[in-house]
Amino acid sequence: MSDVDPGAPTVVLVHGAFADAGSWAGVTELLLAAGVAVQAPANPLRGIAIDSDYIASVIAQIPGPVLAVGHSYGGAIISNAGTRATNVVGLVYVAAFSPEENETLGEVEGTSRDSALGSAQLLRQFPAGPAGETAVEIYVDPAKFHEVFARDLPEAQAAVLGASQRPVAASAFGEKNGVPAWKTLPSWAVVATGDKAAGADVVLRMAQRAGAEITELEGSHVIMISQPRAVADVILSALKAVG
Repeated sequence: MSDVDPGAPTVVLVHGAFADAGSWAGVTELLLAAGVAVQAPANPLRGIAIDSDYIASVIAQIPGPVLAVGHSYGGAIISNAGTRATNVVGLVYVAAFSPEENETLGEVEGTSRDSALGSAQLLRQFPAGPAGETAVEIYVDPAKFHEVFARDLPEAQAAVLGASQRPVAASAFGEKNGVPAWKTLPSWAVVATGDKAAGADVVLRMAQRAGAEITELEGSHVIMISQPRAVADVILSALKAVG
């Protein structure tokens, strides 16, 4: 592993819904080998405001500048957290949402012709209050995980990801987003042209609206797992630009 430059930005990798920080393992390994400081925190997946506050807190406690990288739902989180943590210097969206102020992910997702996520969802309950109240959270049907989420991975690997997925609170998709950090920070976007989860069409439109420098890759929603080198190269390019 190369020595880490103490003055260079730290890369914070924020995972999306139905995933965990392990989804960044391949990218993390490559960045560490290149001498980049990396953190891949757990995203709570309980709602836009809650998750954004948590990730903003993580970032704010990192000394020095931060390049925030988000996958899928994690893109919405870095968009919000980047306006709260003053040490964020750039944003990288990987098959990710980059919402506008007052936009909800549910509204955006409903406009996609590429996404098949809606028909693959399973709904369950989770505890939401001291008196036994519950709320709804969403999973991806493991039987459909390979086709919808990870088509360019071996079926056995996709099955492991489907079995170990973390659900997201359904309310997160109806919650309005705040002022996005991409309005004031440079941004980059990796668009997976075969994305059937977020929807390649929605991801591309949002990246264009954000004025991001766009790299299109042929692959699934989990492009950072199937093509970690290509994704790491975009992050390294962004680091060079902001560093």
